[in-house]
Parts: sequence; structure tokens; C-alpha cells
Amino acid sequence: MNEVAKKALITGITGQDGSYLAEFLLSKGYEVHGLIRRASTFNTCRIDHIYKDPHEPNVRLFLHYGDLSDSEQISNILYNIRPDEVYHLGAQSHVSVSFSIPEYTGNVTAVGTVRILESIRRSGNKIKFYQASSSEMFGRASSPQNEETHFSPTSPYAVAKVYAYWMAKNYREGYHMFACNGILFNHESPRRGEVFVTRKITMAIASIIADKQQFLYLGNLEPKRDWGYAPEYVEAMWRILQHNEPDDFVVGTGEQHSVREFVEQAFSYAGLNWEKYVKIDPKYFRPTETEDLAADSSKIKRALCWKPKVRFKDLVKIMVDADMRKAGLTPIGEGDEFLRKNFSNGWWKVD
Repeated sequence: MNEVAKKALITGITGQDGSYLAEFLLSKGYEVHGLIRRASTFNTCRIDHIYKDPHEPNVRLFLHYGDLSDSEQISNILYNIRPDEVYHLGAQSHVSVSFSIPEYTGNVTAVGTVRILESIRRSGNKIKFYQASSSEMFGRASSPQNEETHFSPTSPYAVAKVYAYWMAKNYREGYHMFACNGILFNHESPRRGEVFVTRKITMAIASIIADKQQFLYLGNLEPKRDWGYAPEYVEAMWRILQHNEPDDFVVGTGEQHSVREFVEQAFSYAGLNWEKYVKIDPKYFRPTETEDLAADSSKIKRALCWKPKVRFKDLVKIMVDADMRKAGLTPIGEGDEFLRKNFSNGWWKVD
């Protein structure tokens, strides 16, 4: 008798993390459902390679229209799907943008989480819940940061994530729900959104080499971050929900580098002098900044045996190679070679 496949619902499935997580769960035999917003244009490019016509046989990926601001639709989707696991990755996730639209950020990123938790609670079903918490919650707290570090958020996005974190914890303790927080530090990939600084840098390098762009305009180069590789982090999400008890985990590399270092490394890898092409534009500075983030991930390494393979320099090379290839250029190749050597039997392909 065939074992019944687990069902998972992913909010934010069309984003960087959602697309990698969908691939990972499909590789594990899951039936995967994704929440997407209705739009006049297709916004599914990150999952087009795994999405099949639902009329075809043996389809295991399904998409459902909905919005994190719509409690009724969230409840309907949960009722109809009856998932075993919910991975809540959807949010207004751009830190700088959150200063411009703080109310919307709070409604979607903070209260949207409560809408899902409350729908799960009212369903009465034993559903495991993963909340995508963020290292931005630590704000001005001294690094390295771990599960015991106090939050000191410095943006509307971070404040909203703190609210969502505590609500997940509250539902776990108050209603005995299997609700977990994964406090992920910066994680990047070739699927990172084009408005995020890492992708902005690597895309600009490809455009400069192709003579399609002259300068790259950036804001503050001094903030330090713990940069990791997104495909590895979605495996950490899954491991967190497979733990025998619901808990919260910090996920990162423990390695810290500034935005300036990312710029220097990326341009150097491409054989360019970054100072010739990078200009500072004050409009990209945030009103308040998180300066110093680095993960102490000893808990997840000890409890769930999760440890990242991709370090800073290799991450930069992977992203530069990918954007050069997308621009029709020949990649330098060291990033691609690193992936082939270290992930030859992996569940994902080189982007």
C-alpha cells in the first residue's frame, strides 16, 4: 500500500525562498500547495520550471489565489487543503520599502501571520506552522546573535517581524500548537529579487561588462551582514518542522561581511575596479540602520545537524556567474564549478 504524501502549504511560494522550498519539498515526495496573489501579469517565473498543468497526471504542485490580508480566503484554503505543514514565507519583505509603506507592512507581515495562526487554531487540525522570522529583528543588538538575544528592531519591517515572532510563540504556548520560528540571517541566490542589494550588485556587473550600464548607485556600504545561500536555508526550514518538539532556531553562517566587502568581492571576481563604477546616492540610506548582524547557529547545528556549505566568497561567485549567464555573457565559472562539486546530487539545479 502506497504511503500517503504529506501536504504542505507555502505562502510566498513565488519568492526566492518559496520557490526553492517548493522544489525541496517536491523532492521529498510532498504534495505542495502555494498561495499566490492575483495579478494582471504572470508573476510565477521562479516556479514555472516545476509547475505543470493541473489536468496532467501525477501533478503535486497546486497554486491558490489568496492574500494575507484576507482572513476568510486563508481559512477556506486551509480547510480545503488540510495541510500537514504550513510554511509562512509571504510578507512585505523589503526593509527600505517598509519605511514608505509602514501600515501595509504591518497589515501583511505582522497581522497576516495572526490570520494564518488563528485559522489553524480554529480548524482543530494538527498542522505544523513555520514562521519566517528575520535577523532584522535584532536591530542594534550586539553580535553574534542567538535565540536568547533581545530584539531591538530598527525598521517597520523588523517591528512587524517581531510581532509575528511573538504571536507564533504565543500560539505555541497558549494553544499547544506546533508553531516554530526560523530566525534566518541574510540568504541570497540568483533568484533574489532585483531590488535587493546583493542582486542589484551582481546584475549591475553583468550590465557594465555588456556595456548596458555605466554606474551602480548604492546607499550605505558599511552595514555588516551574515550572508548565506538560500537553497541551504530552506532545508533548515524543513528540518525545524521535523523536530520532535516545536522550537525557535537562529539560522546563519556565523561569518560577517559588510556591503562594501560584497561590492569589492563581486567586482574583483569579474575583473573590475569597483571604485570606478560605484556611486553613493543618499536617497538609498535608511532613516535608521541595522549595522551589525552575525548568527550564532550553534543550537540548530547541535539539535538538527544543519550546517551550511556555501560561504561568502563562493556565494558571491555563484551570483555573479548566474547574472552573467542571464545577460548572455560567458560566466567566469568558479561559482558554477563550486556548485557542481558540492551539490552534484542535490535536489536543485544551477540557475
